[in-house]
Amino acid sequence: MSLGAIQKEIMSTSSMRLDGAIRWATRELDVDPEVIKSRVIANYTSSMIEKNMNRVLLALALELTTAESPDWKIAASRFLLMDLYKKASENRGYSSFGYNGDYLSFLKEACEKKVYDSAIFDHYSEEEIVKASSFLNPEYDMSFDFAGMNMMVNRYLVQDRGEIFELPQEAFLTIALWLASREKRDRLSLVKDIYNALASREVSLATPILISLRRRGNLSSCFIVAVDDSLESILENIKAVGRISKNGGGVGVCLSRIRAAGASIKDTPGASGGVIPWIKIINDTAVAVNQLGKRAGSVTVALDVWHLDIFDFLELQTENGDQRMKSYDVFPQVVIPDLFMERVNLDAEWTLFDPHEIRTKFGVEIAELWGEEFESFYKKIELDETLTLKKRVKAKSLMKEMMKVTIETGMPYMFFKDTANRTNPNNHDGLVGCGNLCQESFTNFRPTKIRDPELNEVDSKVYQEGYDGLAHTCNLTSINLANVIEDKDIERVIRLIVRILDNTIDLTTTPIGESTLHNKRYRTIGLGSLGLADHLAYKRIKYVEAADEVDAIFEKIAYWSVDESVNLAIERGSYPLFKGSQWHKGVMFGKDSDWFKKNSKLSSKWLKLIDKTQKNGIRNSQILAIAPNTSSSLVQGCSPSILPVYSKFYIDKNSKGAMPICPPYIKERFWYYMEYKNVNMRDVVEVVSRIQKWTDQGISFEMLFNLNSGVTARDIYRTILDAWEKKCKTIYYIRTIQKDGSSIEKRECSSCAG
Repeated sequence: MSLGAIQKEIMSTSSMRLDGAIRWATRELDVDPEVIKSRVIANYTSSMIEKNMNRVLLALALELTTAESPDWKIAASRFLLMDLYKKASENRGYSSFGYNGDYLSFLKEACEKKVYDSAIFDHYSEEEIVKASSFLNPEYDMSFDFAGMNMMVNRYLVQDRGEIFELPQEAFLTIALWLASREKRDRLSLVKDIYNALASREVSLATPILISLRRRGNLSSCFIVAVDDSLESILENIKAVGRISKNGGGVGVCLSRIRAAGASIKDTPGASGGVIPWIKIINDTAVAVNQLGKRAGSVTVALDVWHLDIFDFLELQTENGDQRMKSYDVFPQVVIPDLFMERVNLDAEWTLFDPHEIRTKFGVEIAELWGEEFESFYKKIELDETLTLKKRVKAKSLMKEMMKVTIETGMPYMFFKDTANRTNPNNHDGLVGCGNLCQESFTNFRPTKIRDPELNEVDSKVYQEGYDGLAHTCNLTSINLANVIEDKDIERVIRLIVRILDNTIDLTTTPIGESTLHNKRYRTIGLGSLGLADHLAYKRIKYVEAADEVDAIFEKIAYWSVDESVNLAIERGSYPLFKGSQWHKGVMFGKDSDWFKKNSKLSSKWLKLIDKTQKNGIRNSQILAIAPNTSSSLVQGCSPSILPVYSKFYIDKNSKGAMPICPPYIKERFWYYMEYKNVNMRDVVEVVSRIQKWTDQGISFEMLFNLNSGVTARDIYRTILDAWEKKCKTIYYIRTIQKDGSSIEKRECSSCAG
């Protein structure tokens, strides 16, 4: 029986009949409908069934979900969908169940109620919208599991006066219309491609795009701002944090230029309180200004490991010590140069400095140095005995302190500055100072030079040349490798995502001016991946044996991504800073043509692409970034990001109840899924390093150590060292499973992950 026929049968003037509801929810699933029906009859009265039928059926379907019978979670989603369809019909005055087949009328009503931005009608005629409405396919709703549909209902579907107004496929079609709205040719064909990719969950949009695009606003997930060492810059950036957070973005704040505690202010010795008091204000700003009303703002604060305040910085989230020095709602990040890791290896000394004293005496902003330039200058100032604000420590002792705090709190994040800048395609125009909130997206950024009102003179060079700041800005979208298996399909989806992301740059409304300038200058995008563990399991490959396979997959993804961005440059023009960049010089991902000749199975393709890029330019200066995708993986029904599954089957319990979580191919490929807690972290480092080789930005690389398996502090240290040596750019959370079975909680970033 068709979906529509069943829908008609189960509708009545009062409510849906039990038999019809069960048939509708279990259609084409590998479950026995009689099991749930018998449980209902045995445990509930007819009046209870009549009054709360969907709720009863949903709860029972969740109880029946196991690794052996995973399809019950899809049935549970359909019981939730019944309620959603019914409520939407009531709210919109429809007599039909679910979609009424008149998308144009729905769109007009949504715009009239200001649920949607009415500017959609400036881009499309009614005839075009009617044609696009034929793409809408309600069957796509039937493939969601409960966790995914629950996330859609509670986070992503727009409401009218507190009631759900749209349905999932209406949301996806409207998003597709917007994403293709600036196209010059074959717009409706592209709308269809985008809609099908979203609806079939081949493509996962980040939270700001999924929430904001129908209503217009900020579409970017990731921002990084740099704070200068002045009161004006500090206050201006605190305001920027609030604006970004208000518009749904996650924020990175680089604090390494701010003078240390005990530094002088206007010739008053010891007047500075250092970075910690300002972090507390940033912390409270993140809490006060929430992300689109959905959750508290999310901010990572970054400090270079040479900064004199580093030890206080590491104690930001520990439970012991002065509570006035704590900030529990931000995410600390330590910026680490190669020289520090080398000193740790050699058990040598490390020197901490006050950047203000260095700037005053040498005229150098040490936070703006990296690589050989940093090492040369750092070794020089280490020998200067006239500096008063400096402290020598054992590099290994400082690393041990980081690890101790990490085992307690899961942080700080670690950002390997030289590795990140070594492959920065725009190192002719600045440097990358730290990572973003989830450690996967980073490009050049710099502070805005702000006039000090107490000074009569200003730096004429700064103001005459119009120098201004840049805030790293990036939009994220990921390919769901669980649902895209074959190379031809991966290529198709990758090329589609590059076009989608480039279009979002022109559709977004940036929250601060420095973000607008960054978009114009670099046109950075962040194409990511999720569902890798499912992809490998489907191919019957265990994660620990997957390094070569993963290397091949992500080299192809990199190639298709770059090639499509070059195609867009031919069509639309290159990004303004292309000339002088690594792309312009024939270097891709830090690799020149000689490297590709010796090391790549696709060398002939890469050599042609290098030539093509040098001749035509490239549309997007940075292209690839792999986010944690924690919440979006629930919508997508797959494993998060590119790491092993946390568990083959578990019950996620929260304030709204409990839901079963298991990967999509668990029944057919049970033995090919490896649980993260049972995987040697050095094997994971090898896989991540292979992906990083083909990722021009970063990877949200979360480490997990099971202390029950005999893991020691030395093992954790060796794994961190291994990640650095294998050129991983960042380490996100380092989580531990304690011997009592508990684990450090990871706080989700809805901006990047969603």
